[in-house]
Amino acid sequence: MIRSTVLAVASGAAALLLSGCVSSAVSLVTLPVHAASKTVGVVGGTYDHLTTSQAESDQKRGREVRRREERYGALDRQYRKASNKCRDGNRSACAESEELRDQMAQMSPSVPYEPR
Repeated sequence: MIRSTVLAVASGAAALLLSGCVSSAVSLVTLPVHAASKTVGVVGGTYDHLTTSQAESDQKRGREVRRREERYGALDRQYRKASNKCRDGNRSACAESEELRDQMAQMSPSVPYEPR
């Protein structure tokens, strides 16, 4: 009887002492799974930062087109002013208007045409 009591007390004490070990063992077993899921998240996040979506590409393209249209509009305004001065007899304005017209001709294929 004493032997069974000692055995019961020993097994109870062992259960209390090993409960911390069991939770540590469970943590060690699940650690690779948690680490892998975090690594996949990091890799997925890195992949997301390295790639661009279609919407992001469209926005970037729209910004580029607007920038070119603004530049073309500025050249057109400068060209009209220089042409008016050229008609008034200003020779340097004639050279400037020709240079601006050449710049506009080079830029023209990259600016989309929208019929009015």
